[in-house]
Amino acid sequence: MAIEIKVPTVGESISEVTLVKWLKNDGEYADRDEVIAELESEKATFEVNAEQAGVVKHVAKEGDTLAIGDVVCSIDTDAAKPEAAATEEAKDTIPEKSASPELKPEQQDETPATQKQPKEDAKTDVKATPVAAAIIADKKVDSNKITATGENGKIIKQDVLEALNNPGRNPAAAMFSRNERPEKMSNLRKTISRRLVEAKNSTAMLTTFNEVDMTAIMDIRKKSKDKFKEQHGVNLGFMSFFTKACCYALQKFPAVNAYLDGENILYHDYCDISIAVSAPKGLVVPVIRNAESLSMAGIEAAVVELATKAKNNKLTIEEMSGGTFTITNGGIFGSMMSTPIINIPQSAILGMHNIVERPMAVNGQVVIRPMMYVALSYDHRIIDGRESVGFLVLVKQLLENPALLLFGKDPVDALLEL
Repeated sequence: MAIEIKVPTVGESISEVTLVKWLKNDGEYADRDEVIAELESEKATFEVNAEQAGVVKHVAKEGDTLAIGDVVCSIDTDAAKPEAAATEEAKDTIPEKSASPELKPEQQDETPATQKQPKEDAKTDVKATPVAAAIIADKKVDSNKITATGENGKIIKQDVLEALNNPGRNPAAAMFSRNERPEKMSNLRKTISRRLVEAKNSTAMLTTFNEVDMTAIMDIRKKSKDKFKEQHGVNLGFMSFFTKACCYALQKFPAVNAYLDGENILYHDYCDISIAVSAPKGLVVPVIRNAESLSMAGIEAAVVELATKAKNNKLTIEEMSGGTFTITNGGIFGSMMSTPIINIPQSAILGMHNIVERPMAVNGQVVIRPMMYVALSYDHRIIDGRESVGFLVLVKQLLENPALLLFGKDPVDALLEL
């Protein structure tokens, strides 16, 4: 009996997806619940599993755009499991009765090269698009001799074809090349493009700047990072300091944590902080829920978890939905200053930048300090200049005096309830 595997419903607003990659070849046997394909919507990448064990028969091809409910493939549940697979499965469940005899040192050098080769091959990790990976496997091309020109160092189809047509020559070294190659935009990239244009055209966006002396935070990290890692299992980064500071500032300036809802302004009594992450397929903004209630270690753990999922294209739609305020860190790429674009429907976004040692005037003396420019882009329809500047100044004060992060203000003022 053959059953059909269809595109599942992945969100209320999503009507179509793209088949990114087949993980089971046409005619290959799949066990029940085994992942057989990867689909990409405008918001996330997700997997399709085999509902029953059997032989997979492809209906759609890689790169096809499918509507919700379209058939991706069929599975012949009557097909017998291949003997080779059954044998391997049996080997995994039955322990070996005896270990192979140990080789003497002189015998170890005589081990045939063919026996060593699989171990070497296992180390090879090809980072390539599905089409490029298929050509590499079919033509048995050495991926180490291919110059990758795709995003984030990924090998694309044209790179493999260049290597096949010009063996021994580095395509990047070609002079006066005028090659052009069209590449279809992914659903995620289309969504990013649409939302960025919508943000520019539908908001009264303005940006205010300030600078932060990072001396105190860098001293804390230098002094406590090892103990922090040992005790909490995560590194002490800058993001937890900025997230904590923003949460306090958002509670003092609630308009920065609000957004327009028709003719109303929707205020939030919680801080769901969106963290902009550069993923292989584009920029994504997973959300740290109730960041105001998390400890520094809790924030760092959430950042690591979400960033790892983003890089592996494992983020769910729920993890990227919502958010009341966004933080983006262009400093990891070397950005000195920028005007970040609001992540609609939110009303503001904070941009972090790189840390540069600069001469600063402190108490009438010129001293060298590690400084960071920070930028707050905001929707002027909701947030006035007083609130935007006040928010950024408070964030600056909290970061330059990390002890204030204990209460969001001076500890003595907190004690005296001033």
